[in-house]
Amino acid sequence: MALSKKQKAQAPTVDRDKFYAVDEAISLVKKNATSKFDETVELALNLGVDPRHADQMVRGVVSLPKGTGKDVRVAVFAKGDKADEAKAAGADIVGAEDLMQTIQDGTIDFDRVIATPDMMGVVGRLGKVLGPKGLMPNPKLGTVTMDVKKAVTDAKSGQVEFRVEKAGIVHAGIGKASFPEADIRANFDAFMDAIVRNKPTGAKGKFVKKVSLTSTMGPGVKLDLEGIPGA
Repeated sequence: MALSKKQKAQAPTVDRDKFYAVDEAISLVKKNATSKFDETVELALNLGVDPRHADQMVRGVVSLPKGTGKDVRVAVFAKGDKADEAKAAGADIVGAEDLMQTIQDGTIDFDRVIATPDMMGVVGRLGKVLGPKGLMPNPKLGTVTMDVKKAVTDAKSGQVEFRVEKAGIVHAGIGKASFPEADIRANFDAFMDAIVRNKPTGAKGKFVKKVSLTSTMGPGVKLDLEGIPGA
């Protein structure tokens, strides 16, 4: 496939065969994020796990200290006082059976779903819709809770969910190209720490095998694993 004019211009700035220190990689990613929009800085990990086995699943949530730079739309399944609490906390969509019907009709205008435990009977009917999109509320991730205020605030302030995909890959956005390098590094460290803390019992041998950074439209930069937690 022929390279675009932009890709040709970027190619000399990144050595595809080199493994870069984290700070140097962040600098390169920012330098190559030249689109007219504020590109997302994306982290990709190759982990030594097989997610087909339950004891090798890697899934969790992390609050990035510098936020994501993204406006996260939050939907909350709740009634009564908890619905009012969710609205006051800044939830974008709040409902119960009516929200379920909206979703069943094909409208999914949100990035995160939170539910009070008593609403899971309703939410459960949406498993085939929300599940494949990674939107199903989960007690382990803090998205099935009576403390909807905290859950909404966390989701809005830079909380990121992660889940290992086939072949042991984890992808996540850890900020925007406009962020200062120090802020991207702080988010990178927090994310890596969360990955290591969620190392499954079934993981054998080397856990973090490969790490790379890129921006939405920029080239990938491979990282030197020296000094990276869990690598």
